[in-house]
Amino acid sequence: MTDFQEAWLVPDADGRREHHLRYHDGLERSVWTVDREVPFPDGKLIVSRTDTAGHITHANPAFIEMSGYTREELIGQPHCILRHPDMPAAAYQDLWDTVQRGQTWQGHVKNLRKDGAHYWVLATVIPNIRDGVVVGYTSVRRKPSRTQVDACTAQYARMRAEELAT
Repeated sequence: MTDFQEAWLVPDADGRREHHLRYHDGLERSVWTVDREVPFPDGKLIVSRTDTAGHITHANPAFIEMSGYTREELIGQPHCILRHPDMPAAAYQDLWDTVQRGQTWQGHVKNLRKDGAHYWVLATVIPNIRDGVVVGYTSVRRKPSRTQVDACTAQYARMRAEELAT
């Protein structure tokens, strides 16, 4: 199931590509991507928290630095502000299905920076449960191995091609 539709234009002279995204919930936005990976810094952990709707309520300094946004730009925004167009919808569907059941999800994610570059993370998303009720989510991201990133890049490209074909 595809949770967003996408259209893109030919890259401009600087190699930037504009993507027009429309998500399943009606949210629409345009993003620019560039073919540049920002390496995940050794020894850092990215930590964020969201409410149950996925809006960011906490961002640690490593998250702010890697995303390229300011704290003020992140807080209150939907976490999908970081969603790279190369990520298959099925990966996010699996994430949401898992955490909404109160279970922990782990997987590799290609995130979009404010400047259009990207960075890969190995993410662990944990439901925050109080009195038996999910009240939000905590995500801890760490540096993935290059082998894992290469395998995910190929797998996600196949998944996206299937999604776009349907």
